[in-house]
Amino acid sequence: MRRLATRHWPLSALAALCTLALLCAMLAPLKGASQALLLAFPAAANEALALPTEIRLTRGVQDVLLLRNEGRTPVVFGPLRIGPGRETSLPFGEAGLYTYACPPVVGKLVRVRVVDAPDPGWGRLRWRLDNLRQWLRYLPLRAPDD
Repeated sequence: MRRLATRHWPLSALAALCTLALLCAMLAPLKGASQALLLAFPAAANEALALPTEIRLTRGVQDVLLLRNEGRTPVVFGPLRIGPGRETSLPFGEAGLYTYACPPVVGKLVRVRVVDAPDPGWGRLRWRLDNLRQWLRYLPLRAPDD
């Protein structure tokens, strides 16, 4: 019996670490580095900006969309006109789905979904997994350097 227990201790340690990581993800606070999510419009006028079909923000965590125009011509984002080399912030105080017309973006529309910050527990774990999934899905892909 003792030999069986000593042979499977790595599996028990791995299960304990997974449980600890799960508890941390469910209970740790949501504060991030910045409350603003940057949306930069490129300097090239003919370059369309590829965005996810929906930008997700969380009230109280990351609830400001920072719009930066790096080009030489003004950019229209919904009711806002952003001059060349300028930036403006668009704060969101209410949860909901917001749609903005934006010509430089592929599809000409930008949807912003603002969600309430989840309470500790399964909701917070689901929120973290959704953020990880969105981050992985829209990672910029680059070819390896030769």
